[in-house]
Amino acid sequence: MSVLDVQGLRVSYDSRAGRREVVHGVDVSVGEGEVVALVGESGSGKSTTAHALIGLLPEGGRVDGGSIALGGVDITGWSQQRLRAVRGAQVGLVPQDPVSSLDPVRPIGVQVGEVLRLHGVRSAAVRRARVLELLERVGLDDPALRARQYPHELSGGMRQRVLIATAIALRPRLIIADEPTSALDVTVQRRILDLIDDLRREEGTSVLLVTHDLGVAADRAQRIVVLNQGRVVEQGPSAGILSSPADVYTRQLLADAPALAVGDFRRPAPALFLRDAAAAAAENPYVIVADGLVKEFAVHGRGREPFRAVDDVSFRVRRGTTHALVGESGSGKTTTARLVTRFLQPDAGRIELVGSSGELADIAGLRGEGLRRLRRRIQLVYQNPFSSLDPRQSVAQIVAEPLHNFREGTRAERSARAAELLDRVALPADLLERSPRELSGGQRQRVAIARALAIRPDVVVLDEAVSALDVTVQARILELLESLQQELGLTYLFISHDLAVVRRISHTVSVMRRGRVVEAGSTEDIFTSPAHEYTRELLAAVPGRSEVAA
Repeated sequence: MSVLDVQGLRVSYDSRAGRREVVHGVDVSVGEGEVVALVGESGSGKSTTAHALIGLLPEGGRVDGGSIALGGVDITGWSQQRLRAVRGAQVGLVPQDPVSSLDPVRPIGVQVGEVLRLHGVRSAAVRRARVLELLERVGLDDPALRARQYPHELSGGMRQRVLIATAIALRPRLIIADEPTSALDVTVQRRILDLIDDLRREEGTSVLLVTHDLGVAADRAQRIVVLNQGRVVEQGPSAGILSSPADVYTRQLLADAPALAVGDFRRPAPALFLRDAAAAAAENPYVIVADGLVKEFAVHGRGREPFRAVDDVSFRVRRGTTHALVGESGSGKTTTARLVTRFLQPDAGRIELVGSSGELADIAGLRGEGLRRLRRRIQLVYQNPFSSLDPRQSVAQIVAEPLHNFREGTRAERSARAAELLDRVALPADLLERSPRELSGGQRQRVAIARALAIRPDVVVLDEAVSALDVTVQARILELLESLQQELGLTYLFISHDLAVVRRISHTVSVMRRGRVVEAGSTEDIFTSPAHEYTRELLAAVPGRSEVAA
């Protein structure tokens, strides 16, 4: 008997034009102790399907048809009161975003204990003992301390472990894990997925894993169900789906998944634009030269030593190439990028920006007008396209804003330049008068790239610029960046924790850990012959490698 058996599920939402069906007759089942991956990009209906199973659709959502059986019991149409008895006790949910899923003003222990209280555990002492047991079970050190802490005092991986502890508190038969690792570094991601695997093996728990990452599905699921526009287009054993996908959409997902596309990293990296070596040698070939960068931050508390976020970091970036800074959260890569763009001032070291005629300019100490002129040469594209664009501006105003700030051109000329840039990033002209909220994540990131190109910079710093995007959208953005580099001779400083993406786009790599560069070299050398144990650990954590290599 299946733990979960869904037949013909249909879900709709309220819209201005009336009810709009978004899930069209989905069938999915999960057996005892089985992991089934529900795979698709944003808008495919996978999260809506998962939330519909336990009555957690947002306002305006409604199940219009089909059946949902849990352990052989049909729970279709149950009231919220009856479903509350199911949630936690029979089905545990691990949501995607631990930041929004945890109450910022309540201690961790209280939040984990709440599910026990709601399901009848009245004794505070019993609840506390079980909370400490759960926090230890999910691998948190010093459970008593963690129970007293607030969410902001924990790392992203720790917060996700807290959500898992909450989900397994009542030993449910099924865990629904909705993109549980999409916001995490690869090494933390692996540990979280390992934890879910351990719980499945030890407790016999079944898992419905909702993900857009086919690499994760390849590593962790026995079966894969592929959704596209609210319909199941393909499902079956993972090995069969990955080796012989029948549907064109599945084949596109596989082609766009960076880890699966580059396989086990023994294949040569994709050929990207590189300047002729002799031509480069005839002038100073480097655009960015960073030497001995140091950045410290004060730590609150009397007598406490400052925190050194960047510790003696050096690297060089050749003109027209992409240099990647990689590492986990807290490795110092984003702080280094902010030093290079001079949003932060280094405490020590030099940052030299090389002009087109080969002259060096130390930008570490720039202020005032000199710093303003630097902004013309270096532009930054942020990680989150949903927060980096002003919702009060139109797309045309956003793209033309740098031109306005530098008083470049007339209003008509700026408008023409905005239209030209939108075309260059492959967006239709009719988006110019729209607001960011009317665009998809991929469209917003293209707008951010267009804005960065407005004043014709030499260098573009991309800070996790594709990490918030689905693999298909991510692939299109990477293709765009490659073509722009070839057409315009741009130099990129690419900040990422995703080794598979770095493998695809970069020419050289610096691997950072705890503020220091532990290994650097060509992308080919780093990925095929890593010298440092930390680099090998990062590479081993990339999802999908073992499946493809096999």
